[in-house]
Amino acid sequence: MKNILGAAVLVSLAASSLRAAEPAKKPDEKMISIGASTESEFEEFDAEFGKQKQESLRVSDPLRGFNRAMFWFNDKFYFYFAKPIAKGYGFIIPEPARVSINRAFTNSTFAVRFVNAGLQLRFKGAGHELERFLVNTTLGIGGLFDPADKWFHIKACEADFGQTFGRWGIGHGPPLVLPILGQTNVRDGIGLVPNFLGDPPYWFLPYWSYVGYTAGVKMNYVSLHIGDYEKVKKDSLDPYTFIRDAHLQYREKKVQEAKENKD
Repeated sequence: MKNILGAAVLVSLAASSLRAAEPAKKPDEKMISIGASTESEFEEFDAEFGKQKQESLRVSDPLRGFNRAMFWFNDKFYFYFAKPIAKGYGFIIPEPARVSINRAFTNSTFAVRFVNAGLQLRFKGAGHELERFLVNTTLGIGGLFDPADKWFHIKACEADFGQTFGRWGIGHGPPLVLPILGQTNVRDGIGLVPNFLGDPPYWFLPYWSYVGYTAGVKMNYVSLHIGDYEKVKKDSLDPYTFIRDAHLQYREKKVQEAKENKD
């Protein structure tokens, strides 16, 4: 069996520096992520908190020194590596094709959302995920299209293991910034391991082929969200504190939605 921790590290090195909770946003659709913070979350952060006065929450951040160092690293990684490659990729591949690729990846990871919706006792949401998978895999040609939403109005259910742990009463723990993966917390960081294991290609592709596959998927995702991080950084007096606090509120909101069985 592949080394789980090694896979997690290599997967993270293949991901974008903006990645979060997911289950994920491009025009007219919501992306579902299954990892740490995602680029699409930045849009929700801005919508919910961008108009508020940026005041730091009273958050216990014992790993602040490490987190700020990782934030600096991720920032440089994004601007000097991920963004240029994603822009070049986006220049070659038309946007509709990139959106379809992202849909197909999201469809392939339905098991994570299906299982976690069940673990959270959100059986309606679990049913929606199963319906979406069956419809989009067949009529949607492997998930390249989303007839489940467009034709049948079956909405996705955002659910991951970090959210499930929160639903079970496990606290988020200290904020944590991971290399490349970005902002998360200790609870959600632990949840990344089973999230990765729920990705079918992990079990069927050779090790390095899986790393390449994941890197391609994440670069495709970044190409659809260029500008999100830049906007947050531009509008924030302290981007690290803003993203940390906004991510905490965002994840707490998702845990509360799970507790209230909102689908």
